Amino acid sequence: MKKNMINTSLAALILATAAISSTALAQAPTKLKWAHVYEPAEPFHTASVWAAEEIKKRTNGRYEIDVYPSSQLGKENDINQGLSLGTVDMIISGSSFAAKAFPRIGVTYYPYTFRDVDHLLAYTKSDIYKELNSGYEQKSGNNIIATTYYGVRQTTSNKPIAKCADMKGLKIRVPDVPAYLAMPRACGANTSPIAFAEVYLALQNGTVEAQENPLTTIEAKKFYEVQKNIVLTGHIVDHLNTIVAGGVWKKMSDADRKIFIEVTQEAAAKASKEVAAREKELVDIFKAKGINITEVDKNDFRNTVLQKVPFEQYGYQKADWDRIQAIQ
Repeated sequence: MKKNMINTSLAALILATAAISSTALAQAPTKLKWAHVYEPAEPFHTASVWAAEEIKKRTNGRYEIDVYPSSQLGKENDINQGLSLGTVDMIISGSSFAAKAFPRIGVTYYPYTFRDVDHLLAYTKSDIYKELNSGYEQKSGNNIIATTYYGVRQTTSNKPIAKCADMKGLKIRVPDVPAYLAMPRACGANTSPIAFAEVYLALQNGTVEAQENPLTTIEAKKFYEVQKNIVLTGHIVDHLNTIVAGGVWKKMSDADRKIFIEVTQEAAAKASKEVAAREKELVDIFKAKGINITEVDKNDFRNTVLQKVPFEQYGYQKADWDRIQAIQ
């Protein structure tokens, strides 16, 4: 009798333990890694941290997201590849890198595609935006769920630049992506694909004589300390996509996907607004620091690019560019 009681108690204990373990397993949050190459003080990071906390809140703790800034989980090429390798689950990165999987989406980086921030944000609500994102998702398996305004890319240099021809022979750092090469090469510059995290040192030691980035990045990365000329070429109105790895996205319920989209788009809107506001302030701030600010005739640069750089060279379609140009 005692033996039967012991066996019954033991069986009950095993069942209870299994039930507790099963419940704990069911309640364990899904942990995700969200990576980017930007500095902790930049809006892209602060908005991402906000989004990670907000997703946790709105999913009742089903997701815990750690955000890794400053290339901690790899350079931009690395984190894009990491979506497929499983080393990262979410990233912030430009369509220029997405174009390695689906070239057509890179047309947004063809110089002078967007007029300004309002044109870019209108594009994110357009049919051509949905079409290009869908093409990327089909080719890569990953999902673009939000887009953030990154800023207008300007040029910094050791020497003043007044016109496109002044860039002939200039050693300039550009990201290792075809679209970024278009304007400098059309103007005769020699391009060098130095990693983003290494640009300051390369400018400081003279490995390159120039670089190009938005004013907010020039401030955040302190490039103004080692470059005394900022040339307002305004050649690319830049943006960043929030991308979720396909493997992660497929496992989500429709309800959770909706939360991820809503939250990341809210975060993108916050960061976009901050970047646009800061850009307006920075010309005067840089002038006060003794930086030489040069206005140029953008049509000189734009016409040179259109003349020398065929869309097909990079796998872009002029029809896509024309549709973006037509957006009001």
